[in-house]
Parts: sequence; C-alpha cells; structure tokens
Amino acid sequence: MEISAPLAYAGDPRQAADDVAALESAGLDAVWVAEAYGFDSPTIMGYLAARTERMKIGAAILNVYSRTPALIAQTAAGLDAISGGRAIIGLGASGPQVVEGWHGKPYDKPLARTREAIELTRRILRREVIDHHGVTDMPLPAEKGGKLGKPLKILTRPVRPEVPLYVASLGPANVRMTAEIADGWLPTLFIPEKAHQVWGAPLAEGKEKRDPALGPLQTVAGGLLSIGDDAAAARDLARPQIALYVGGMGAPGKNFYNDLAVAYGYEKEAERIQELYLSGRKKEAEAAVPDEFCELMTLCGPESYVRERVEAFREAGVTMLNVIPVGPEPAKSIETVKGWL
Repeated sequence: MEISAPLAYAGDPRQAADDVAALESAGLDAVWVAEAYGFDSPTIMGYLAARTERMKIGAAILNVYSRTPALIAQTAAGLDAISGGRAIIGLGASGPQVVEGWHGKPYDKPLARTREAIELTRRILRREVIDHHGVTDMPLPAEKGGKLGKPLKILTRPVRPEVPLYVASLGPANVRMTAEIADGWLPTLFIPEKAHQVWGAPLAEGKEKRDPALGPLQTVAGGLLSIGDDAAAARDLARPQIALYVGGMGAPGKNFYNDLAVAYGYEKEAERIQELYLSGRKKEAEAAVPDEFCELMTLCGPESYVRERVEAFREAGVTMLNVIPVGPEPAKSIETVKGWL
C-alpha cells in the first residue's frame, strides 16, 4: 500500500504545494490535485512537478465535459513529460451543477464520455492516428460542420505510452465501468466497513470483463489522519466535508453523495443533512452527521487504533491510502503511517 495526500484546495496554491512537497521526504508517495470550479489543476500539477522529485502527481479530477479527449491526452502527456513519468490522470463526470452552471455544457452521457475519454487518451498516447466517431468526432465530419479536419496523431512523443487513468465513480454502472477499463478507482466518502455492501457487486461484475493486461484495479481512499491519545476529537473535522457533499452537492434527488449515504444505511440522517444544508443551516447540517460516519471514514485516535483503521482500509481493497494529516506535525504522521505500510 502507498500513501498519498490531497493538495489543500483553498488558500494560496503555492504555499499548499510547498507544504505537500515537504512531505515527500517523509515518505508521501503521491499528491492529488482537485479542480471543481476553482483553480485549474494542470497548472498547479506542473508547479508540483517542478517542486518535487519522486512522488506521483495526480489529477482528482479532470471532468470529461470541459475538455476534449484529445486535450485530456495532451495534459497527460505534458504532465508526464515535465514530471519524468510521474503523472496519474483522474477522470470523472463531476456533477450537473458544475458542468451546466460553470462550463455551460449539457450533462449528458456521463458514462459514454468517460469510457471514450479513456479509450482515446490511451490511443493518443500510443501515437495512433485518430479517426473516431462517437460522442466526440475526430476529425469533425462535414455533416457536423467540418471542413478542413483530417485524422491526426499527437505531435510530440509521450514519455510513457501509458499514463495511469483513474476514475472517480460512485454509482453502480459507473463503478462497474471503472472496474472494467480504468487503471484505478477514486471513490469519495469511502467507509471500508460498508464499501462491500455498496460496491461489491458492481466491482466484481466489472472485473469479470477486465483485460488482464491492465493489472489489478488500484483503489485510492482514506480520510483525516491524526495520531495521539486525544486525536479522536479530530474526527469532528470531517463533519463540514460530509455535510457539504451529502447536503450541498446537488439538488434533492440529484446528489450522488446523498445517495451514497443512504446506501450506507444513513437514510434519515442523509435527508435531514440535505434539508438543513440547502436551507442555509450549515452548522446544524454538520451536527446532524452521524458520529459513526465521521469515525469510520477517518483515521484519528491512539496509534494502535489508527493502525487498525489502516488495516481496515487495506482489507477493503485500498491500495493507496489518501490521508489529510491534521495537527502540528503532519510530516511525522505521514512518516509513522508510511512505516506501517
């Protein structure tokens, strides 16, 4: 098992990148850079490539609506080149509020778009001449307004002909596809003790169709990390994130994270969190998050307890433990956990 951390999303990205780079010497194996509708991630990933020497640099995630498959492949090739072969590209559909509200694109065919982005990115990195017609047309045909386009291959030579492609997925059909064709999986709000009841069947079904040449599916999951006799209190720091995702990421009936909380068995609590959050009562929504939810998706407590949590994530199939160290000595926490892996 490897260990990674997300880049702090808010604040000064240079300071956040410097902080993560300092964790490289403590053993951090990878960093994940989010995007949403804030700073773009490729710019920051390029900066991280210059500030680090060993750790992998991952996008979590590039959405498949605002970038064409060709641009996704170019980003993968460019990041891999400047990092010396350390790129990981996380892909996903994001959500309708961001895709339609920020990018002005219709939220249609999320699975088909993701599947096509993976297929075309792999073909482009292998320097194939691309003549493809699906959700995306390459080149654009005359009946859709094309005039001068012709099949092309990427101009430069990628450092690696295969850059790992991970998918952020939650719903059964998307998880099934991820297990079938992706190099890795980026689940959100992952509870190891409940993961199998939610995703066990679609993961198994997808793996049945998986090309053995892809190797085993990698899984990235984790949570807040705090080690110490009084560290259990840090679990409460997970409340704002859980409340935001379960309560605020989408409208009622259109929130994937709320659906996940229901699948975990928190049906009444999920409804209440969403009701409070969407009415602007965010603190009350945070207080409504079940204590068990906070505990099971974090790694906070005495050293022996945290070791048990690490093993719970490992037993659930996690291959890269993605942690957010909290407290005065984040490097020490990373170093400690890295020694257990």
